[in-house]
Amino acid sequence: MLSYQHIYHAGNLADVQKHALLCTMLDYMTRKDKPISYLETHAGRGLYQLDAPESIKTGEAAAGIDLVLARNLLPADHPYLQALSLVRDTHGARAYPGSPLLAAECLRPQDRIHLAELHPQENAALTYAMSPYGAHVVKQDGFQMAHALTPPDPRRGLILIDPSYEIKADYDAIPKFIGQIHRKWNVGIIALWYPILTSGAHRPMLAALKAQDLPKTLRHEVAFPPARDGHRMIGSGMFIVNAPFGTADEAARLDRVFSAL
Repeated sequence: MLSYQHIYHAGNLADVQKHALLCTMLDYMTRKDKPISYLETHAGRGLYQLDAPESIKTGEAAAGIDLVLARNLLPADHPYLQALSLVRDTHGARAYPGSPLLAAECLRPQDRIHLAELHPQENAALTYAMSPYGAHVVKQDGFQMAHALTPPDPRRGLILIDPSYEIKADYDAIPKFIGQIHRKWNVGIIALWYPILTSGAHRPMLAALKAQDLPKTLRHEVAFPPARDGHRMIGSGMFIVNAPFGTADEAARLDRVFSAL
Protein backbone atom coordinates (compact mmCIF):
# COMPACT_ATOMS: atom_id res chain seq x y z
CA MET A 1 0.00 0.00 0.00
CA LEU A 2 1.33 3.42 -0.98
CA SER A 3 -1.48 5.75 0.01
CA TYR A 4 0.13 7.22 3.15
CA GLN A 5 1.46 10.78 2.87
CA HIS A 6 2.94 12.38 5.97
CA ILE A 7 2.05 15.95 4.94
CA TYR A 8 -1.28 15.50 6.74
CA HIS A 9 0.56 14.75 10.00
CA ALA A 10 3.90 16.60 9.73
CA GLY A 11 4.83 18.45 12.90
CA ASN A 12 2.27 16.64 15.05
CA LEU A 13 2.94 15.56 18.62
CA ALA A 14 4.27 12.18 17.49
CA ASP A 15 6.82 14.02 15.33
CA VAL A 16 7.82 16.19 18.29
CA GLN A 17 8.64 13.13 20.39
CA LYS A 18 10.35 11.20 17.60
CA HIS A 19 12.35 14.13 16.26
CA ALA A 20 13.46 15.44 19.65
CA LEU A 21 14.84 12.01 20.54
CA LEU A 22 16.41 11.50 17.10
CA CYS A 23 18.21 14.85 17.10
CA THR A 24 19.41 14.32 20.67
CA MET A 25 20.93 10.95 19.74
CA LEU A 26 22.60 12.32 16.61
CA ASP A 27 23.91 15.33 18.51
CA TYR A 28 25.60 12.99 20.99
CA MET A 29 26.98 10.73 18.27
CA THR A 30 28.53 13.59 16.30
CA ARG A 31 30.52 14.89 19.26
CA LYS A 32 33.19 12.33 18.39
CA ASP A 33 35.33 12.84 15.30
CA LYS A 34 34.49 9.39 13.91
CA PRO A 35 32.04 9.39 10.96
CA ILE A 36 28.66 7.70 11.22
CA SER A 37 26.05 6.15 8.95
CA TYR A 38 22.40 7.19 9.11
CA LEU A 39 19.79 4.87 7.59
CA GLU A 40 16.04 5.41 7.36
CA THR A 41 13.61 2.79 6.10
CA HIS A 42 10.49 4.92 5.43
CA ALA A 43 11.78 8.41 4.73
CA GLY A 44 8.77 10.27 3.33
CA ARG A 45 9.38 13.44 1.33
CA GLY A 46 11.84 15.02 3.76
CA LEU A 47 10.41 18.54 3.67
CA TYR A 48 6.88 19.74 4.39
CA GLN A 49 5.08 23.08 4.45
CA LEU A 50 2.75 23.50 7.41
CA ASP A 51 0.67 26.07 5.55
CA ALA A 52 -0.17 23.48 2.88
CA PRO A 53 -3.90 22.64 2.63
CA GLU A 54 -3.26 19.05 3.79
CA SER A 55 -1.60 20.22 7.01
CA ILE A 56 -4.16 22.92 7.71
CA LYS A 57 -6.97 20.41 7.14
CA THR A 58 -5.91 18.15 10.03
CA GLY A 59 -4.59 20.87 12.38
CA GLU A 60 -2.07 18.40 13.80
CA ALA A 61 0.92 20.73 13.45
CA ALA A 62 -1.00 23.51 15.22
CA ALA A 63 -1.48 21.18 18.19
CA GLY A 64 2.10 19.88 17.88
CA ILE A 65 5.27 21.78 17.01
CA ASP A 66 3.44 25.13 16.80
CA LEU A 67 2.22 24.75 20.37
CA VAL A 68 5.61 23.58 21.65
CA LEU A 69 7.29 26.63 20.11
CA ALA A 70 4.60 29.08 21.26
CA ARG A 71 4.95 27.91 24.86
CA ASN A 72 8.77 27.66 24.76
CA LEU A 73 8.60 24.11 26.05
CA LEU A 74 12.03 23.18 24.67
CA PRO A 75 15.21 25.23 25.11
CA ALA A 76 16.33 27.27 22.12
CA ASP A 77 19.65 25.38 21.98
CA HIS A 78 17.95 21.98 21.69
CA PRO A 79 19.42 20.20 18.63
CA TYR A 80 15.88 19.59 17.30
CA LEU A 81 15.01 23.29 17.39
CA GLN A 82 18.42 24.28 16.00
CA ALA A 83 17.93 21.95 13.02
CA LEU A 84 14.38 23.23 12.53
CA SER A 85 15.67 26.82 12.55
CA LEU A 86 18.30 26.04 9.90
CA VAL A 87 15.66 24.50 7.64
CA ARG A 88 13.33 27.47 8.08
CA ASP A 89 16.15 29.89 7.28
CA THR A 90 16.36 28.20 3.88
CA HIS A 91 12.79 27.12 3.15
CA GLY A 92 10.57 29.61 4.99
CA ALA A 93 8.88 30.12 8.33
CA ARG A 94 6.28 27.38 7.81
CA ALA A 95 8.71 24.72 6.61
CA TYR A 96 8.93 21.54 8.64
CA PRO A 97 11.73 18.99 8.14
CA GLY A 98 11.01 15.31 8.27
CA SER A 99 13.46 12.93 9.89
CA PRO A 100 15.82 12.76 6.86
CA LEU A 101 16.28 16.53 6.69
CA LEU A 102 16.61 16.89 10.46
CA ALA A 103 19.25 14.18 10.42
CA ALA A 104 21.10 15.88 7.57
CA GLU A 105 21.22 19.14 9.52
CA CYS A 106 22.55 17.30 12.58
CA LEU A 107 25.19 15.38 10.63
CA ARG A 108 28.53 16.40 9.11
CA PRO A 109 30.09 16.14 5.63
CA GLN A 110 31.99 12.97 6.62
CA ASP A 111 28.77 11.16 7.63
CA ARG A 112 26.71 9.07 5.21
CA ILE A 113 22.95 9.11 4.72
CA HIS A 114 20.93 6.24 3.19
CA LEU A 115 17.17 6.72 2.69
CA ALA A 116 14.43 4.51 1.28
CA GLU A 117 10.99 5.64 0.13
CA LEU A 118 8.70 3.62 -2.14
CA HIS A 119 5.92 6.14 -2.86
CA PRO A 120 6.77 7.61 -6.31
CA GLN A 121 5.81 11.23 -5.58
CA GLU A 122 7.27 11.17 -2.09
CA ASN A 123 10.50 9.64 -3.40
CA ALA A 124 10.85 12.35 -6.05
CA ALA A 125 10.29 15.09 -3.47
CA LEU A 126 12.72 13.39 -1.08
CA THR A 127 15.42 13.17 -3.76
CA TYR A 128 15.03 16.89 -4.47
CA ALA A 129 15.00 17.93 -0.79
CA MET A 130 18.06 15.86 0.05
CA SER A 131 20.14 16.69 -3.03
CA PRO A 132 22.20 19.40 -1.26
CA TYR A 133 23.30 16.87 1.36
CA GLY A 134 24.67 14.13 -0.86
CA ALA A 135 22.22 11.57 0.50
CA HIS A 136 21.82 8.13 -1.06
CA VAL A 137 18.08 7.90 -1.86
CA VAL A 138 16.51 4.71 -3.20
CA LYS A 139 13.02 3.84 -4.39
CA GLN A 140 13.06 0.52 -2.59
CA ASP A 141 11.44 -1.32 0.29
CA GLY A 142 13.15 0.08 3.36
CA PHE A 143 13.54 -3.27 5.07
CA GLN A 144 15.28 -4.63 1.98
CA MET A 145 17.58 -1.61 1.87
CA ALA A 146 18.53 -2.10 5.51
CA HIS A 147 19.36 -5.76 4.96
CA ALA A 148 21.46 -4.88 1.92
CA LEU A 149 23.44 -2.13 3.66
CA THR A 150 24.03 -3.50 7.15
CA PRO A 151 26.55 -3.46 8.55
CA PRO A 152 27.12 -0.09 6.89
CA ASP A 153 30.35 1.73 6.24
CA PRO A 154 31.07 3.57 8.50
CA ARG A 155 29.99 0.92 10.97
CA ARG A 156 29.12 3.38 13.71
CA GLY A 157 25.62 4.68 13.15
CA LEU A 158 21.85 4.73 13.60
CA ILE A 159 18.86 3.36 11.72
CA LEU A 160 15.39 4.86 12.08
CA ILE A 161 12.47 2.52 11.37
CA ASP A 162 9.34 4.61 10.91
CA PRO A 163 6.68 2.81 8.85
CA SER A 164 3.13 4.08 8.49
CA TYR A 165 1.78 0.73 9.78
CA GLU A 166 -0.78 0.80 6.96
CA ILE A 167 0.41 -2.74 6.34
CA LYS A 168 -0.70 -4.47 9.53
CA ALA A 169 1.81 -7.28 8.97
CA ASP A 170 4.53 -4.76 9.91
CA TYR A 171 3.66 -5.25 13.57
CA ASP A 172 4.52 -8.96 13.29
CA ALA A 173 7.53 -8.51 10.99
CA ILE A 174 9.35 -5.75 12.83
CA PRO A 175 10.61 -7.73 15.88
CA LYS A 176 12.20 -10.34 13.61
CA PHE A 177 13.63 -7.60 11.40
CA ILE A 178 15.19 -5.76 14.33
CA GLY A 179 16.66 -9.00 15.67
CA GLN A 180 18.23 -9.74 12.30
CA ILE A 181 19.66 -6.23 11.89
CA HIS A 182 21.08 -6.31 15.41
CA ARG A 183 22.82 -9.62 14.80
CA LYS A 184 24.40 -8.23 11.62
CA TRP A 185 25.20 -4.83 13.14
CA ASN A 186 25.52 -5.25 16.88
CA VAL A 187 26.98 -1.76 17.44
CA GLY A 188 24.22 0.00 15.51
CA ILE A 189 21.61 2.13 17.24
CA ILE A 190 18.18 0.90 16.14
CA ALA A 191 15.33 3.36 16.71
CA LEU A 192 11.76 2.22 16.09
CA TRP A 193 8.80 4.59 16.10
CA TYR A 194 5.30 3.20 16.60
CA PRO A 195 1.82 4.66 17.09
CA ILE A 196 -0.18 4.00 20.22
CA LEU A 197 -3.66 3.19 18.99
CA THR A 198 -6.91 2.56 20.80
CA SER A 199 -6.70 -1.02 19.49
CA GLY A 200 -3.43 -1.69 21.33
CA ALA A 201 -1.94 -3.15 18.14
CA HIS A 202 1.58 -2.24 19.30
CA ARG A 203 1.53 -4.39 22.44
CA PRO A 204 2.31 -7.82 20.93
CA MET A 205 5.11 -6.23 18.90
CA LEU A 206 6.69 -4.77 22.02
CA ALA A 207 6.32 -8.07 23.87
CA ALA A 208 8.14 -9.83 21.04
CA LEU A 209 10.91 -7.22 21.12
CA LYS A 210 11.28 -7.55 24.88
CA ALA A 211 11.55 -11.33 24.57
CA GLN A 212 14.69 -10.92 22.43
CA ASP A 213 16.62 -9.40 25.35
CA LEU A 214 18.26 -6.75 23.17
CA PRO A 215 21.00 -4.58 24.72
CA LYS A 216 20.63 -1.10 26.19
CA THR A 217 16.98 -0.77 25.24
CA LEU A 218 14.91 2.29 26.00
CA ARG A 219 11.15 2.39 25.57
CA HIS A 220 9.50 5.79 25.74
CA GLU A 221 5.84 6.59 25.25
CA VAL A 222 3.81 9.78 25.40
CA ALA A 223 0.05 10.13 25.46
CA PHE A 224 -2.07 12.86 23.90
CA PRO A 225 -5.70 13.38 22.90
CA PRO A 226 -6.86 12.13 19.49
CA ALA A 227 -6.35 14.76 16.80
CA ARG A 228 -10.06 14.72 15.94
CA ASP A 229 -13.22 12.75 16.59
CA GLY A 230 -12.77 9.13 15.61
CA HIS A 231 -8.97 9.36 15.31
CA ARG A 232 -7.47 6.19 16.76
CA MET A 233 -3.96 7.42 17.65
CA ILE A 234 -3.73 8.44 21.29
CA GLY A 235 0.02 8.42 21.77
CA SER A 236 3.45 7.84 20.31
CA GLY A 237 6.26 5.46 21.20
CA MET A 238 9.94 4.93 20.55
CA PHE A 239 11.83 1.68 21.15
CA ILE A 240 15.60 2.12 20.93
CA VAL A 241 18.34 -0.53 20.93
CA ASN A 242 21.83 0.56 22.04
CA ALA A 243 20.36 3.85 23.26
CA PRO A 244 23.17 6.43 23.49
CA PHE A 245 24.13 8.20 26.70
CA GLY A 246 21.71 11.01 27.49
CA THR A 247 18.71 9.52 25.66
CA ALA A 248 16.95 8.60 28.89
CA ASP A 249 17.43 12.18 30.14
CA GLU A 250 15.86 13.52 26.95
CA ALA A 251 12.94 11.10 27.35
CA ALA A 252 12.40 12.43 30.87
CA ARG A 253 12.43 15.99 29.57
CA LEU A 254 9.83 15.06 26.95
CA ASP A 255 7.65 13.63 29.70
CA ARG A 256 7.66 17.09 31.28
CA VAL A 257 6.97 18.76 27.93
CA PHE A 258 3.96 16.58 27.22
CA SER A 259 2.59 16.97 30.74
CA ALA A 260 2.67 20.76 30.17
CA LEU A 261 0.65 20.60 26.95
